[in-house]
Amino acid sequence: MTVLHSQQTLMVDTPEGKKTMAYQLWQPLDHIPERLVICVHGLTRNGRDFDFLARELAQQALVVCPDVLGRGDSERMFDAGLYGYPLYLQQMNQLLDFLSAEYSFQQCDWVGTSMGGLIGMMLAATSPSLNRLVLNDVGYFIPLAALQRIGAYVGQLKRFHSLAGVELYLRDIARSFGPLTDEQWHHLAAHGCEPIGYQLMLRYDPKIAAGFAQLEADVDLSSVWQQVTQPVLLLRGAESDLLLAETAQQMAIREDVELVEFSRVGHAPMLMSDEQIAVVRNYLFP
Repeated sequence: MTVLHSQQTLMVDTPEGKKTMAYQLWQPLDHIPERLVICVHGLTRNGRDFDFLARELAQQALVVCPDVLGRGDSERMFDAGLYGYPLYLQQMNQLLDFLSAEYSFQQCDWVGTSMGGLIGMMLAATSPSLNRLVLNDVGYFIPLAALQRIGAYVGQLKRFHSLAGVELYLRDIARSFGPLTDEQWHHLAAHGCEPIGYQLMLRYDPKIAAGFAQLEADVDLSSVWQQVTQPVLLLRGAESDLLLAETAQQMAIREDVELVEFSRVGHAPMLMSDEQIAVVRNYLFP
């Protein structure tokens, strides 16, 4: 089935006033479905990470892949201290309100990778508007060591002279994404950088790294997880250092939590391979 793809924008309220949020919209060519799937990316990434998955899901649903503020084509904040989950939850609640008014969908599911999964978990804990969650390599417990590993490269002002240089860099720091194809690595590089003068830089605000400087302990969100009542598909890279095996197994004790692990992958599965896409598709559309 042919699907339509376009980039849209929405003005959202923030503590710094109105900001432009960009999102990718995918939908079937011939009708507006009554199912909505929102896909939210990880810390330094953007909504184009989901192009492969969204193209497949959009055969049966309206799929929206936003750029979290400070990433991709969404506006950046002046105050680095505003980057954090209160801002992201405010942004996503406004997006949900807009989509609810714009489309007559009967069900809304959430697919979140890492940071996007935490946003979904927090929304689900307080809002009945989400029906099901797909948490991609993130859970209620995050080890400090994993956060320190990420913090070691986030926010560095890397400059590149070519797209090939960006791709080589990503293949190095993001090798935990697993065995991606050349096409997939190129896609991540092409949509993960932007021209600044005669050079290329990664498409996120380096100021998002500010929060990592104050991390001194593991993150425990078990109180949030206990409030999540929606069914959950929990995805884990078998070599992940962010979603530990014991955390995933503890979460999967719940009868409404299905755990799937992908071999030869760390943090985080990119949901680009046929295998990974099929797992998500079959869960959302059994």
